[in-house]
Amino acid sequence: MPSTTRNMKTILIQVGKTTGKHFVAGISDYAERISHYMPFDILTIPELRNTKHLSEDQQKTAEGELILKQLQSSDHVVLLDEHGHEFRSVELAGWLQQKQQSVRRLVFVIGGPYGFSPAVCQRANEQLSLSRLTFSHQMVRLVFTEQLYRACTIIKGEPYHHE
Repeated sequence: MPSTTRNMKTILIQVGKTTGKHFVAGISDYAERISHYMPFDILTIPELRNTKHLSEDQQKTAEGELILKQLQSSDHVVLLDEHGHEFRSVELAGWLQQKQQSVRRLVFVIGGPYGFSPAVCQRANEQLSLSRLTFSHQMVRLVFTEQLYRACTIIKGEPYHHE
């Protein structure tokens, strides 16, 4: 990879802890692999407490405020959302490679169970969909980290991805 690639930091912000031990193990494995290619961190925003008395919109707003506090003004923010743009893996790699040349901090966000607040949607630069299928938030974390790792190997021309 070009030396400029090392300058971009990639962050995954997620709402709530990953709970399944198999998901935790898989995500940790891919996160470690990704960090061999570029600086990568996962930031977990704690789940809201006492949400019984909050509407879905109130929960999204509260989560949104916590997400927005983690963002820098220059961040390129990509929401992982079912309505976002879909890529094939090689297209994602090309997109990532372009971002590595133009962005200092690339921040992906996986929202809470009800999605994103309007304020988070407004702050986002893009939305990305991993599939038209619906996955649990736990599963999305694993699928996303695997796809990010796959994109890194495609950029490097390594044999992980077969086409």
